[in-house]
Amino acid sequence: MPLELTRENETTVLCRRAFQASAEQLCRAHTDADLMRQWMLGPEGWEITDCESDPQAGGQIQIVWRQLEGDGRFSLSGKYLLVDAPNRLVHVERMHLPDTTPDNRVETLFTAIDGGTELTLRMTLPDAAALDAMLESGMADGMEASYARLESQL
Repeated sequence: MPLELTRENETTVLCRRAFQASAEQLCRAHTDADLMRQWMLGPEGWEITDCESDPQAGGQIQIVWRQLEGDGRFSLSGKYLLVDAPNRLVHVERMHLPDTTPDNRVETLFTAIDGGTELTLRMTLPDAAALDAMLESGMADGMEASYARLESQL
């Protein structure tokens, strides 16, 4: 099942995708820096040059992407607010594109379903303009490319 996006309100988007994997596998893939480097690449043509993840309340997240052909580069920084593995993660993230985006609060749920796990991300931005900009950036395509890569690795 490809990624489904639903706008809940003017500042929140809900992203859902099913995987043929356990909640434990999916949660680990979202918190283990070595695993994140393998799948969280967005569309083809990018690599992660630096990835740090300390999955505990207050732990930091830092990811740096580089375009394989060209000089494109961007990064993400953030902090875990709650880690209830393998059921729920809550973190705050911001992108550096190079301008820094507003904080995005992300709640990730891993729910067992028949044949696997449903991943649900609730992404909340500070205002409608920030959410519109995120949606218009093509982030959904990059997320689906990453999730397709993850599914093939699980």
